[in-house]
Amino acid sequence: MWQDDPKDPEVHEVAVRSGRVELGGSLGLPPGARGLVVFAHGSGSSRFSPRNRAVARSLRDAGLATLLFDLLGADEEAMDAGTGELRFDIPFLARRLIAVTRWAQAQPELSGMGLGYFGSSTGAAAALVAAALHPELVQSVVSRGGRPDLAGPALARVRAPTLLLVGSLDVDVLELNQDAFDELSAAKSLIVIPGATHLFEEPGTLEEVARRAADWFTRHLDAPRLEARE
Repeated sequence: MWQDDPKDPEVHEVAVRSGRVELGGSLGLPPGARGLVVFAHGSGSSRFSPRNRAVARSLRDAGLATLLFDLLGADEEAMDAGTGELRFDIPFLARRLIAVTRWAQAQPELSGMGLGYFGSSTGAAAALVAAALHPELVQSVVSRGGRPDLAGPALARVRAPTLLLVGSLDVDVLELNQDAFDELSAAKSLIVIPGATHLFEEPGTLEEVARRAADWFTRHLDAPRLEARE
């Protein structure tokens, strides 16, 4: 059942089933949306991440539908708060992301849309693993301050065009992204956002992330899959 968000009439709260677990989601559907971007948040975060919600608003302004969802159910969140074991279980998170993707594809309002993933932190690794496992589902991936290195051998199997966005002051993560970039064999781009730290809190940096992401998704969600390398 959909429930409207009074703060944004384009956003509806949804319940997504994944096996026995019910996950909360926020689905944004602008008129005439030509693609869907599913968000995979980082460790310890949720669909209410203010940064991802800000990026999602920009993507909707660009004509793209957005789906932010909680990677963990309520009981899983409680367990993970104590152990931290699920938030770094990349294969588990990738399977959860794929289940949500299949749910989205089954919705009449979303069927037939080109689909992309926007991943942050560990969520970026889950997005890349999911894209590698199911290239027929995913047309594009964008990582914001992500840990693509945690995708491991799956990086070389990703066929979706992938954009890595990293802050210039996020030195350790930038180095990890540079190494991961070399492992990617699909169309790819690594963009360093000047003056940005890991959370992109500096003035204008998150807006730059949103603009770059919107450009990438707009370019690739309507493009043929497995297109030539850039």
